[in-house]
Amino acid sequence: MMNFTMRTALLLGSLSWISVSVSESQTVKVQSGQEVTLLCPKIFKDETVTFWFRLVNRTEVSCISVMLTSNSPVHFCDGYQTGNFEMSSNISTLFLNINQVNVSDSGQYFCAFYTRGRLIFRVIYLNVDGDGEFDDDVDSESQKKPDVKLTLATVILGGLTLVFMMVTTGLAVKISRLLKVVDELLQPERNKNLGSDDLNSAALRLLPKTLRNRRPAETQVETHVIYTASR
Repeated sequence: MMNFTMRTALLLGSLSWISVSVSESQTVKVQSGQEVTLLCPKIFKDETVTFWFRLVNRTEVSCISVMLTSNSPVHFCDGYQTGNFEMSSNISTLFLNINQVNVSDSGQYFCAFYTRGRLIFRVIYLNVDGDGEFDDDVDSESQKKPDVKLTLATVILGGLTLVFMMVTTGLAVKISRLLKVVDELLQPERNKNLGSDDLNSAALRLLPKTLRNRRPAETQVETHVIYTASR
């Protein structure tokens, strides 16, 4: 399923159904055990889908959290529901707060905005140092230029995958609601348009058991006698 989703997302991007662009990047340094907040200025004034994700081992995109609207609740992805991550926003900025960071939290984080077929990323490099002393050489090595193309391709593919999954989920919910409404509208018509077979079956069930068990000839005779007597 995931492979199918990724292929579909890549196809959408290749057909230019979704416009992708990457904003400037920044680097945040923090010591292990401290709390850090990643900031991301909002790009669009209109309502957008916003989400955070990170790059793991330079090849795997890991979703952190998603907000479908600015007023909607935050949805945390698998593995990030422990309370160590907090996502919030205001009019101008998107936030990701990480409590008690450790060295394993180091890496590239991405805030993303999606609206009207446009997908924009902002890259944030988080450098967590375990001994309290930052190594600028290591930091610069982690941002070497030869890896930029591979990283960008991976991030775009991962971002498109997340967007496609959100769009698919939204469409599924809308279709389910539509089918429910249609079923409710058709129910009165179904009750009015009972077939003749249904009516006959209902009437037959109301007859005494003795009449239902009689043979056709006996029923005809009794009907004839009753008719003659009434004349």
